[in-house]
Amino acid sequence: MKQLLKSLLIFAMLFTLACQEETNHFTVAQTYDEPQDPAPSMDQDWSAVPEGLQASVTSTDIRFVRSEIPKINHQSTWEGAAWKGERTSAQLVLWSKDSLTEVNTKISDFKSDNGNSLPASIAAIHFVKYVITDVFGEGCGYRKPEDFPASLAADALDPVTSYAIKAQETRPIWVTIDVPSDAKAGTYKSTFTIDIKGQESQTMAFSIRVIDKVLPDVSEWKFHLDLWQNPYAVARFHEVQPWSAEHYELLKPIMKRLADAGQKVITVSLNKRPWGGQTFDQFEAMIDWRKKADGTWTYDYTIFDNWVQLMMDLGVKNQISCYSMVPWGNEFYYFDEAENKEVKLVAAPGTQAYDDLWIPFLEQFKAHLEQKGWNTITRIAIDERGPEEMKAMLKLLNAHAPEFGVSFADNHKSYKLYPNELKDMSVAFGHPVDEIDLTQRRENGYISTHYVCCSDPFPNTFTFSPPAEGVFIGWYSIAADFDGFLRWSYNSWVEHPLEDSRFRTWPAGDTYIVYPDNRSSIRFETLREGIQDAEKIRLLREELTERKLLDELDHLDKVVAQFNVTSKPVNFEAMLKDAKNVLNILAEQLN
Repeated sequence: MKQLLKSLLIFAMLFTLACQEETNHFTVAQTYDEPQDPAPSMDQDWSAVPEGLQASVTSTDIRFVRSEIPKINHQSTWEGAAWKGERTSAQLVLWSKDSLTEVNTKISDFKSDNGNSLPASIAAIHFVKYVITDVFGEGCGYRKPEDFPASLAADALDPVTSYAIKAQETRPIWVTIDVPSDAKAGTYKSTFTIDIKGQESQTMAFSIRVIDKVLPDVSEWKFHLDLWQNPYAVARFHEVQPWSAEHYELLKPIMKRLADAGQKVITVSLNKRPWGGQTFDQFEAMIDWRKKADGTWTYDYTIFDNWVQLMMDLGVKNQISCYSMVPWGNEFYYFDEAENKEVKLVAAPGTQAYDDLWIPFLEQFKAHLEQKGWNTITRIAIDERGPEEMKAMLKLLNAHAPEFGVSFADNHKSYKLYPNELKDMSVAFGHPVDEIDLTQRRENGYISTHYVCCSDPFPNTFTFSPPAEGVFIGWYSIAADFDGFLRWSYNSWVEHPLEDSRFRTWPAGDTYIVYPDNRSSIRFETLREGIQDAEKIRLLREELTERKLLDELDHLDKVVAQFNVTSKPVNFEAMLKDAKNVLNILAEQLN
């Protein structure tokens, strides 16, 4: 007996030492430093928070504040539903009044009662990071930071599974779950585990119902997504030479993320500063324009070709939008060999100087595109220019390269002036388009979308926007019978995008929706979610029509129609939740 007790004592000592050693080796991932809170909440009673780390499942509609105690009902279970091939998201939140708390997180395989399983790798864990934001104010227009209240917004998704949580801090966790397209229908259960240094682990029960309906591969989505890319911001932030081998490698993952959201359009800057340098990183020319001493022109398409091919290889193949024959300020740049310097030319459409610049370019450009096989998908892209300039530009384009057609972001309500040239038209949110015109454009094979920008308080993707507004955009797009959505800013980063999303001219977050090093955001994930919903609506309508289930089709149309509004509905988050449930019910009924 004494020998047995001695053995048990030795075992207990070794076990304690092992646990201590494991505790000593408890490590958390390296991550970047967040900014100091410009307006921490001073009225929070953290002393009322129980000892130890607090954790709860919560809604993805909540954007938490770092210095505020979460005002939620504690929940230890998450239940979701998704089609095969769909991505869904969950949010948890951690908070503590204690000193630094180190946590590691993990999720187990998803298993069903009938023996089917899905690997844990379908779920990706992200700790949510905070960035400085401001308020809408007057929307567009130059602004001084000190004139607008600043705060921290939870937005950037850092792909780490561990974190050191500071005292009196609230820290969200965002989990994305990509259901495989070949998954078996049924309910799958998993466990989300939070290992806490010096404390007992906590677990959350996850359950996802896989519906027997397939959301096709993103390459088959019809939703026309056009988020403008800025490759020059990537080069500047990472301090690499534009269009170097290092630059291309940095571009691939962040542009692949965009392609995987259904992006259809490649953004090209034909000439330098097509938007007059409105972004922190100005757009340079992707084509080298050279005027020779004898007055003839040569063009080097190397960067243009490589950029377009990169995007096509990643899956963005539908359209090349070339900015611009009508840039802001009508400024154009080229290298003049006779003067041996870069020349800035100011030439309005309709002038002789304008014609002399563009006619030789168009002749050579279309020949190059024909050689590459890109001539049928290339558009001359114009952003918010007035009718006088548009008409003069179109006169020249129709005479020398009518096959291109135009991609036009229209805030002048002038689309009726160019019914045959606008192969891709995007109207400002809230500007009405006659249903007969949308129908006729679709019959002609033309694209009709809408866009939001700095002038739209709702819906939008600012860093202070409620997360569900991103989802709402997808529902509005299909409710208003548009083919998709345009936004001018995928990654036109500000100077310090990981710390401060404010910019000198627009509400915070207006210039970008993803972060450096291929970090996603709450805003991007919810926008993607709304696009998925729009695709699901399209698929359900097609099947209900084909099977002549007219009552069900009418019900679906009525549910969708309630989102064709231009002002924020009361409790629109609940509207979205109910409408999403209708999609899943119809999908299950069809099976």
